[in-house]
Amino acid sequence: MSISANNISKHFGSQKALNNVSFSVSKGEIVGFLGPNGAGKSTLMKILTGYLSPDEGEAEISGINLKDNIEAIQKRIGYLPEHNPLYTEMFVREYLQFNASIYSIDKNRLEEIIKLTGLTPEANKKIGQLSKGYRQRVGLAAALLHDPEVLILDEPTTGLDPNQLVEIRSLIKNVGKEKTVFLSTHIMQEVEAICDRVIIINKGKIVADKKLNEMRADKEQIIFVEFDYLIEPVALQKIPDLVSAKNTGGFSYELTFNTTRDMRPAVFDFAHDNGLKTLQLNQKTKNLESLFAELTNTDS
Repeated sequence: MSISANNISKHFGSQKALNNVSFSVSKGEIVGFLGPNGAGKSTLMKILTGYLSPDEGEAEISGINLKDNIEAIQKRIGYLPEHNPLYTEMFVREYLQFNASIYSIDKNRLEEIIKLTGLTPEANKKIGQLSKGYRQRVGLAAALLHDPEVLILDEPTTGLDPNQLVEIRSLIKNVGKEKTVFLSTHIMQEVEAICDRVIIINKGKIVADKKLNEMRADKEQIIFVEFDYLIEPVALQKIPDLVSAKNTGGFSYELTFNTTRDMRPAVFDFAHDNGLKTLQLNQKTKNLESLFAELTNTDS
């Protein structure tokens, strides 16, 4: 496994930031790490990169235990923290040369990374003159210089405009063809666009771990319908593929089906055949956004 977390817990005073967190990421996977603010995302990423130590549990990168050899692990990791730390008074190429010297990286590799991250036209500018999108590219370039096996990216697209979002997503997906990528984000579309799998954390605990293709194949379909008359939910069982029917107040019902076929015509036909008028008919499929809301709802 490229990344392995085993029963990791972390406290800050009386607050338990991580509670017995376990998961693994295989080589070549791009995994999205989701959770509301304060869920423990950044804390876990700092533990995986060796910046923090867990109070309980263990973590491994490429089969090496963090407790055994942090330096060896950090050579295998490229890390872009949430607040990308850059020396804004330095020129782009100068900054990357400084980072390259730490790893004894030759000039050819440096120029290869500048080209890969699309920094060639900006390489001779000061970092302070760059847009947010290009500053993120500089951070990614620095994380990639030493050709790490694993990339850990904390909110890599925060604050970017739509065009910059597309560019950085494309870059991450391209890099992910050869490396393991573990990234946190608040943007659901980002995960659906570039990730193979999603892990959701809430209040320090893992609450979901799903492959995106499994989610897309999920047949569960929910229809919200409002009739002009009250009907017993049991009567709705005549509709094909109905799993459950729940009255949500008044003449409104939530109907759950187990099929990919659009069941709105069947609900409309049921109403017609039973002398009911359909006042409202809306379909909702369970996607990543609805799953996230369901699992992280603080009211539940």
